[in-house]
Amino acid sequence: MTASAISATGIAAALRKLYFVRFGFAIIWAILILATGSDINAASGTLLVLYPVFDVAAAIVDVRASKATRPSPGLYVNIALSSITAISLAVAVSSGIPDVLRVWGVWAITAGIVQLIVAIPRRQLGGQVPIFLSGGISVLAGGSFIAGASADDPSLAMIGGYAALGGIFFLISALRLRRTTGAQ
Repeated sequence: MTASAISATGIAAALRKLYFVRFGFAIIWAILILATGSDINAASGTLLVLYPVFDVAAAIVDVRASKATRPSPGLYVNIALSSITAISLAVAVSSGIPDVLRVWGVWAITAGIVQLIVAIPRRQLGGQVPIFLSGGISVLAGGSFIAGASADDPSLAMIGGYAALGGIFFLISALRLRRTTGAQ
């Protein structure tokens, strides 16, 4: 095996583990956000801020795993965007669901674009088609969150469904990375 093949296998294995963790977190988070009801309270407000904070942590893990091949600058952009989003959501939760949906929408659009940019050079690792799809859907969903903020009765359920779908895409990608890593 060449050094680059060994490096790619190592990155794919690290991404596979990270994607499984992201799947689990997204599903649990979606269940909890849906269970907290349709109002913003201490529990849902905490969950709303926690999601982008988790995204920052996941991007940091991704950067560390990708060190051998020079991490994508998009990962650093993602860290900045998700950090700004966490702060913005901490402010928006006191304003109500419409403002939360607007902040979440802008984040979904920008994070989706970054996800697409990061996935492009990783396509040789395998398992990136679900990430491409997730990034594209994120951009579209972001627009629907912004539009949904103007609805008569906006709901956090939109965000819960978005997180669950994103988690499923991470699971599919992790399973597809099995081929690259040789894992069972």
